[in-house]
Amino acid sequence: MTEHSRAHDAADSSNDEVVFDAAFWNDRYASAPQIWSGNPNPQLVVETTDLTPTTALDIGSGEGADAVWLARRGWQVTAVDISQVALDRAAAHARSAGDDVADRISWVQADLTADPAPDLGMSFGLVSSQFMHLAAPQRDTLFRRLAAAVGPGGTLLVVGHDLSDLHTAPHLRPHHPELMFTVDEIVALLDPAGWTIVAAESRPRSVIDPDGQPAHVADAVVVARRR
Repeated sequence: MTEHSRAHDAADSSNDEVVFDAAFWNDRYASAPQIWSGNPNPQLVVETTDLTPTTALDIGSGEGADAVWLARRGWQVTAVDISQVALDRAAAHARSAGDDVADRISWVQADLTADPAPDLGMSFGLVSSQFMHLAAPQRDTLFRRLAAAVGPGGTLLVVGHDLSDLHTAPHLRPHHPELMFTVDEIVALLDPAGWTIVAAESRPRSVIDPDGQPAHVADAVVVARRR
């Protein structure tokens, strides 16, 4: 997905009993020809442009914009999403970018919060999670598994909506703080003996709101490098 979070879209529902499972997301993606912007997430661009391309794990890959952007730059990408509808759409997007891009991406349908955890069969030079907002303890389970998937010298990139948005941009965010996280919560999941924290901060960003007006939001960004 790009520019929005699953939680933002899903949490707009007034039904607290909704289960955000594969069936929910398949229906959500099937509801329109395109859900997200088609652009790569901005913090992904900022944090990976200068990295040497190796292997990347893109979590919650949605319609594939991040995976395609990485593949264009030489990364071998494993793109994981809970929705097969999203993955099929993303694969078509990749094919339209050319065989050299499509051949660099493997599309995997999986729920990485499931028990037992899906086996992705390798470690990665980059693990990216963009706007995956889950309630605890699912959130901690997911991020611990993502950290474990980073190989030696590799980078973990976690980006979410900053909690300050609930006050400064309430018209752009759902009032569900339990689905949001702080950078400190993510850093606390990482053993300091094994990780160097490159960044753990709230980053302001300019956006265009649904009415076409300029607005300001903030991203919670954690960049960590495995020692």
